[in-house]
Amino acid sequence: MNASRFRDLASRYPSLRIAVVGDFCLDRYLEIDPTRQEISIETGLPVHNVVNVRSQPGAAGTILNNLVALGIGKIYPVGFCGEDGEGFQLRRALQDRKGVRLDYFIETDLRHTFTYCKPLLMEPGKAPVELSRLDSKNWTPTPALLQGRIIDSIARLATEVDAMILMDQVDLPETGAITAKILEAIGSLVKELPELLVVADSRRSLRGYPPVCLKMNAAELSALTGAKGELALDEIKQTAGALARQQKRNVFVTLAERGLVGASPNSEPAHVAALPLRGEVDIVGAGDAVTANLTAALAAGATVREAIEIANVAASIVIHELGTTGTASVPQIADLLPANL
Repeated sequence: MNASRFRDLASRYPSLRIAVVGDFCLDRYLEIDPTRQEISIETGLPVHNVVNVRSQPGAAGTILNNLVALGIGKIYPVGFCGEDGEGFQLRRALQDRKGVRLDYFIETDLRHTFTYCKPLLMEPGKAPVELSRLDSKNWTPTPALLQGRIIDSIARLATEVDAMILMDQVDLPETGAITAKILEAIGSLVKELPELLVVADSRRSLRGYPPVCLKMNAAELSALTGAKGELALDEIKQTAGALARQQKRNVFVTLAERGLVGASPNSEPAHVAALPLRGEVDIVGAGDAVTANLTAALAAGATVREAIEIANVAASIVIHELGTTGTASVPQIADLLPANL
């Protein structure tokens, strides 16, 4: 791919409509100034003084952030937050992003807002250091009423969007926005609308997913297919190709420093090497940037090879953004793309 071809694909991004179905969380960053550390008179323990608090959408929200950075015309988050302070912050952060429509994002008293609270030590001239996270999650099954509302939203959006992303971020099955019932509904949907582009990623496993495009890392590919041990690159390509033929949909595998593999049902798998490192890195959010860019590129008409080239560059940009879950914009990708030829 050359820069002209990428500009042609990216020129279609403002006309795209993409739904993001999944677990939206609030990423809350607590910036700590270590020079202001005190000792508590009451407990004798260190007191970490927070000098700044910033929040942004996380998990499925990170994918959404990347779609916003690409200039996607309409983005529909499909999920939920609680009727709590974190939910208020999450909704406000979502509605402030260009192109985001909250028509199908549910606020409910039946759930807590999924929150990652990330304390960061901020020292001048140094990269932020993340301390132990403080998480807020739901530990009970997602109520049937809420699942029904999500299924209704997916059904209404299916004929209105150019692509749909599924993002399962929760550790405990059936407690988030992607449940067995919702996957069953999506399976029925793709039978009715086989041309609808659906890309799925799961923190736990993609086992049992309906025939949609699958995105995973190498360890997840091994677990899904029963492969033993760490696979060599040729084995990853062969395994991804076989899975794509079985699924009758594209399969994408992220390989960290080894790059990215894309396989389609009807052609040989493609591989692109990772770009050289350009300084300190923070890998948080790289996979979500890949998911967003794969989906946007494919929806705009890219081939599998072109999509993984674009997504590979986006991941390289994101890992060099420290102390935050970053994004990659069209100008940033265009500037770096020639280095990947």
